[in-house]
Amino acid sequence: MSKVPREPIDTEWSPPDGSWASSAANRRSMLGNRNRDTSPERALRSLIHAAGLRYRVAAKPLPEMRRTADLVFRPSRVAVFVDGCFWHGCPKHFVPPKTNPDYWREKIGRNVQRDRDTDERLKAAGWLVLRFWEHDPAEASSAVVCGAVNSRRRTAEVRAEPED
Repeated sequence: MSKVPREPIDTEWSPPDGSWASSAANRRSMLGNRNRDTSPERALRSLIHAAGLRYRVAAKPLPEMRRTADLVFRPSRVAVFVDGCFWHGCPKHFVPPKTNPDYWREKIGRNVQRDRDTDERLKAAGWLVLRFWEHDPAEASSAVVCGAVNSRRRTAEVRAEPED
Protein backbone atom coordinates (compact mmCIF):
# COMPACT_ATOMS: atom_id res chain seq x y z
CA MET A 1 0.00 0.00 0.00
CA SER A 2 1.57 3.26 -1.04
CA LYS A 3 1.12 6.49 0.81
CA VAL A 4 -0.10 9.56 -0.97
CA PRO A 5 2.36 12.40 -0.43
CA ARG A 6 0.94 15.39 1.40
CA GLU A 7 1.35 18.89 0.19
CA PRO A 8 4.01 20.71 2.18
CA ILE A 9 2.58 23.14 4.69
CA ASP A 10 3.32 26.70 3.69
CA THR A 11 5.18 28.29 6.61
CA GLU A 12 4.46 31.73 5.22
CA TRP A 13 0.72 31.07 5.01
CA SER A 14 -1.60 33.78 6.19
CA PRO A 15 -5.34 33.28 6.63
CA PRO A 16 -7.77 35.02 4.31
CA ASP A 17 -9.32 38.21 5.68
CA GLY A 18 -11.90 37.39 8.35
CA SER A 19 -10.78 33.75 8.63
CA TRP A 20 -10.79 31.92 11.94
CA ALA A 21 -7.96 29.63 10.88
CA SER A 22 -4.65 29.97 12.68
CA SER A 23 -2.79 27.83 10.14
CA ALA A 24 -3.27 26.17 6.76
CA ALA A 25 -3.47 22.75 8.43
CA ASN A 26 -6.09 24.05 10.88
CA ARG A 27 -8.14 25.51 8.06
CA ARG A 28 -7.95 22.28 6.05
CA SER A 29 -8.99 20.26 9.10
CA MET A 30 -11.93 22.49 10.00
CA LEU A 31 -13.23 22.61 6.42
CA GLY A 32 -13.26 18.81 6.44
CA ASN A 33 -15.72 18.62 9.36
CA ARG A 34 -19.14 17.31 8.42
CA ASN A 35 -22.33 19.10 9.37
CA ARG A 36 -24.55 16.11 8.55
CA ASP A 37 -24.29 12.34 8.10
CA THR A 38 -21.82 11.99 10.96
CA SER A 39 -21.11 8.52 12.38
CA PRO A 40 -23.27 9.08 15.50
CA GLU A 41 -26.15 10.33 13.30
CA ARG A 42 -25.90 7.39 10.91
CA ALA A 43 -25.82 4.88 13.78
CA LEU A 44 -28.95 6.43 15.32
CA ARG A 45 -30.75 6.57 11.96
CA SER A 46 -29.93 2.94 11.25
CA LEU A 47 -31.47 1.76 14.53
CA ILE A 48 -34.57 3.93 14.13
CA HIS A 49 -35.05 2.78 10.55
CA ALA A 50 -34.67 -0.88 11.65
CA ALA A 51 -37.43 -0.23 14.20
CA GLY A 52 -39.76 0.63 11.29
CA LEU A 53 -39.91 4.40 11.70
CA ARG A 54 -39.43 6.74 8.75
CA TYR A 55 -38.15 10.30 8.93
CA ARG A 56 -36.65 13.19 7.01
CA VAL A 57 -32.90 13.81 7.26
CA ALA A 58 -31.44 17.31 7.69
CA ALA A 59 -34.85 18.92 7.24
CA LYS A 60 -36.48 22.08 8.51
CA PRO A 61 -39.15 21.25 11.07
CA LEU A 62 -40.73 24.67 10.47
CA PRO A 63 -40.52 26.06 6.93
CA GLU A 64 -40.02 29.64 8.13
CA MET A 65 -37.11 28.66 10.39
CA ARG A 66 -33.64 28.68 8.82
CA ARG A 67 -32.49 25.76 10.96
CA THR A 68 -32.52 22.06 10.29
CA ALA A 69 -32.89 19.09 12.60
CA ASP A 70 -30.89 15.92 12.05
CA LEU A 71 -34.09 13.81 11.95
CA VAL A 72 -37.61 15.13 11.52
CA PHE A 73 -40.78 13.13 12.14
CA ARG A 74 -43.35 15.54 10.70
CA PRO A 75 -46.65 13.74 11.45
CA SER A 76 -45.76 13.26 15.10
CA ARG A 77 -43.89 16.60 15.31
CA VAL A 78 -40.64 15.28 16.76
CA ALA A 79 -37.30 16.94 15.93
CA VAL A 80 -34.08 15.09 16.80
CA PHE A 81 -30.65 16.69 17.08
CA VAL A 82 -27.35 14.86 17.54
CA ASP A 83 -25.00 17.52 18.88
CA GLY A 84 -21.24 17.30 18.52
CA CYS A 85 -19.32 17.66 21.78
CA PHE A 86 -17.00 20.35 20.45
CA TRP A 87 -19.45 22.43 18.42
CA HIS A 88 -22.20 22.49 21.05
CA GLY A 89 -20.07 22.77 24.21
CA CYS A 90 -20.59 19.36 25.84
CA PRO A 91 -20.09 19.73 29.60
CA LYS A 92 -18.23 16.39 29.72
CA HIS A 93 -15.98 16.55 26.67
CA PHE A 94 -15.62 20.11 25.43
CA VAL A 95 -12.03 21.31 25.64
CA PRO A 96 -11.56 24.92 24.54
CA PRO A 97 -8.83 25.32 21.94
CA LYS A 98 -5.65 27.00 23.08
CA THR A 99 -5.36 28.89 19.80
CA ASN A 100 -7.67 31.88 19.44
CA PRO A 101 -9.64 31.09 22.65
CA ASP A 102 -11.77 34.27 22.59
CA TYR A 103 -13.09 33.49 19.12
CA TRP A 104 -13.96 29.90 20.05
CA ARG A 105 -15.60 30.83 23.36
CA GLU A 106 -17.88 33.26 21.53
CA LYS A 107 -18.50 30.85 18.62
CA ILE A 108 -19.49 27.92 20.86
CA GLY A 109 -21.53 30.28 23.07
CA ARG A 110 -23.49 31.44 20.01
CA ASN A 111 -24.09 27.82 18.97
CA VAL A 112 -25.47 26.95 22.42
CA GLN A 113 -27.63 30.07 22.44
CA ARG A 114 -28.98 29.21 18.97
CA ASP A 115 -29.75 25.66 20.16
CA ARG A 116 -31.81 27.01 23.07
CA ASP A 117 -33.63 29.44 20.76
CA THR A 118 -34.39 26.60 18.32
CA ASP A 119 -35.74 24.45 21.17
CA GLU A 120 -38.02 27.24 22.40
CA ARG A 121 -39.37 28.05 18.94
CA LEU A 122 -40.11 24.42 18.14
CA LYS A 123 -41.77 23.80 21.51
CA ALA A 124 -43.92 26.90 21.03
CA ALA A 125 -45.08 25.41 17.70
CA GLY A 126 -46.04 22.12 19.38
CA TRP A 127 -42.94 20.09 18.55
CA LEU A 128 -41.09 17.71 20.84
CA VAL A 129 -37.35 18.39 20.71
CA LEU A 130 -34.94 15.56 21.50
CA ARG A 131 -31.24 16.37 21.80
CA PHE A 132 -28.46 13.82 22.19
CA TRP A 133 -24.69 14.20 22.47
CA GLU A 134 -22.53 12.44 19.91
CA HIS A 135 -21.13 10.27 22.72
CA ASP A 136 -24.55 9.02 23.86
CA PRO A 137 -25.06 5.33 23.01
CA ALA A 138 -27.08 5.05 19.80
CA GLU A 139 -29.16 2.18 21.25
CA ALA A 140 -30.33 4.27 24.22
CA SER A 141 -30.99 7.32 22.04
CA SER A 142 -32.97 5.30 19.48
CA ALA A 143 -35.12 3.81 22.25
CA VAL A 144 -36.00 7.33 23.44
CA VAL A 145 -36.78 8.51 19.90
CA CYS A 146 -38.89 5.46 19.02
CA GLY A 147 -40.79 5.70 22.30
CA ALA A 148 -41.50 9.40 21.82
CA VAL A 149 -42.60 9.08 18.18
CA ASN A 150 -44.82 6.08 18.87
CA SER A 151 -46.35 7.75 21.91
CA ARG A 152 -47.16 10.93 19.98
CA ARG A 153 -48.62 8.86 17.13
CA ARG A 154 -50.92 7.01 19.54
CA THR A 155 -52.01 10.28 21.12
CA ALA A 156 -52.80 11.74 17.69
CA GLU A 157 -54.77 8.60 16.73
CA VAL A 158 -56.84 8.80 19.91
CA ARG A 159 -57.67 12.45 19.19
CA ALA A 160 -58.58 11.62 15.58
CA GLU A 161 -61.12 8.89 16.50
CA PRO A 162 -64.68 10.16 16.21
CA GLU A 163 -66.90 9.89 19.26
CA ASP A 164 -70.14 7.90 19.02
